[in-house]
Amino acid sequence: MDASELTDDRTGRPEDIKAVPVRRPGRWIAAAIVLVFAAAAINSIVTSKGFQWHVVGQYLFDSRILHGVIATIYLTALCQAIGIVLGVVAAVMRLSPNPIVSGASWSYVWFFRGTPLLVQILFWYNIGLLFPEISLGIPFIGPTVVHAQANSLVTPLVAALLGLGLNEGAYMAEIVRAGIISVDEGQTQAAQSLGMSRLQIMRLIVLPQAMRVIIPPTGNETISMLKNTSLLSIAAYTELTFAAQSIYNANYKVIPLLIDASIWYLVMTSVLYVGQYFIERRYGRGFSRVSIEQRWFGLGNRGAA
Repeated sequence: MDASELTDDRTGRPEDIKAVPVRRPGRWIAAAIVLVFAAAAINSIVTSKGFQWHVVGQYLFDSRILHGVIATIYLTALCQAIGIVLGVVAAVMRLSPNPIVSGASWSYVWFFRGTPLLVQILFWYNIGLLFPEISLGIPFIGPTVVHAQANSLVTPLVAALLGLGLNEGAYMAEIVRAGIISVDEGQTQAAQSLGMSRLQIMRLIVLPQAMRVIIPPTGNETISMLKNTSLLSIAAYTELTFAAQSIYNANYKVIPLLIDASIWYLVMTSVLYVGQYFIERRYGRGFSRVSIEQRWFGLGNRGAA
């Protein structure tokens, strides 16, 4: 029967078609189960005496903890900057037609991605056992520019920068390389036909377009970098985790101090999440079929399907 033939028996006018939403009781049941477990977890956390929330509040803004927070932010910014610079250089070298240059970049990425970050930090921190004296200059023929004892030259800060920066550079190299090869090769050929050099093409044409691919994983790497600074507590560098350890080694309040450190890590990573969101939206305009909001908050066609 055609829809136009449906009429109201009392008025004789065409009957309006009413859309009835599909009932999904499974969703409500699942939501209720999740809420019950969440309420139980929150109640356990709030009421348990083992968390010692009064101690957490006492040390949350302690000067030693705040100093560790500042040191963590400072170190994250420096090491990530080193990693980005090394990553761009290594990615360009990897794409070089010169096999020696490309092979050197591949070896760097292979080594630093293939060994644990903790081992690399320990290596740099104990470099004095391998090279008691460090000399820098032109190999074989040139004068020595720097000559010093390794223990005085490679301080905990320098060991931290070397360990985190070199490791991050290897991962950023692959991220940048993926962004570069995502740009259509025809644009490079068009730029070459205009007489542009390889460096000009990379700087003015390829890298600006590759940013939309590079930015999201770079944001993730920055967040990982911030959390990886906690490994530097083994190198006696006073970042957030080391500051918390130094306090609970004295007062034996282990759990409350670890909670303080976790709260500050969550605050810092949340700020980075917000920054990553706006940077992604800035560089992703006009490229993605799915908006940044949909990718971040899970909205879009997948939910409807």
